[in-house]
Amino acid sequence: MALLQPKRTKHRKTFRGTRTGIATRNNTLSFGQFGIKTMESGWITARQLEAARRAMAHFTQRGGRIWIRSFPDKPITKHPAESRMGSGKGDVEGYVAVVKRGQIIFEMGAVGKDIAKEALRLASHKLPVKTKFVEKGGS
Repeated sequence: MALLQPKRTKHRKTFRGTRTGIATRNNTLSFGQFGIKTMESGWITARQLEAARRAMAHFTQRGGRIWIRSFPDKPITKHPAESRMGSGKGDVEGYVAVVKRGQIIFEMGAVGKDIAKEALRLASHKLPVKTKFVEKGGS
């Protein structure tokens, strides 16, 4: 299972940042006819994105096209268990994608509406944020 992560990491550790606000980019369908849009802001880990992608691919029996519109490029650090306070920032544990309200996470194409709706519903159960099914030309 090849998880998504940046190829090169020049500055490895970042601040946590803010998660509020509404997406001004990646908020419309660009590639497929159907997609899921976030209804709240949050972090989606690389593992969660991969699990959702696999659920979609499994349901469609690898038919149709799938586009992942958010990339986990933010490193998350963690101290080892039972370590004392202080002693700097912990080691990088994994990567997350910061998503804002209204952002498209996945898009699907070359499948029927009912198949896409069910596949995206299964994928949304793997994600930690509330999502909504969207289609091109309508909501």
